Amino acid sequence: MTLSGLNALGRDAFVEAIGWVFEDSPWIAERVWPGRPFASVDALHQTMAAVMYAASADRQLALLRAHPDLGATLKMSGASTGEQAGAGLDRLSPEAYKQLTELNATYREKFGFPFLFAVKGSTPAQILEALQSRLPRDRATEFEEALRQVARIAWFRLESLVTR
Repeated sequence: MTLSGLNALGRDAFVEAIGWVFEDSPWIAERVWPGRPFASVDALHQTMAAVMYAASADRQLALLRAHPDLGATLKMSGASTGEQAGAGLDRLSPEAYKQLTELNATYREKFGFPFLFAVKGSTPAQILEALQSRLPRDRATEFEEALRQVARIAWFRLESLVTR
């Protein structure tokens, strides 16, 4: 889809086209639609990220919780499935899968939301290293990092969807 084509869409079609970019949170696309036309994909992304950052803490938490655990095999969107497969998370050894599953559970228990990491361009080892390094953080720091990662995930998704 071209940016000009996206800019020309009515509200419902616009939300349908990009409402999935922020995992299971079409409310972000709904809120940015009145700001069309966007001059660039970057401007669209910045506006969407600003909506995410301006949302209430409860709404942000719901957005974080809409994402699947990395390496999960159930309840994933097509976008998440493809992103995780691209990073090799669908081909982990049994030992690495067990480690990822255990670390994900520890992380979720500590912070109340899944470990979020924009996996594009990363190896399974880098993802596991990031998970281990972020576990000692406090919740506020990790909440902010999780939102940054969601914004990065959305950027990668928009970049692959919208042509200039």
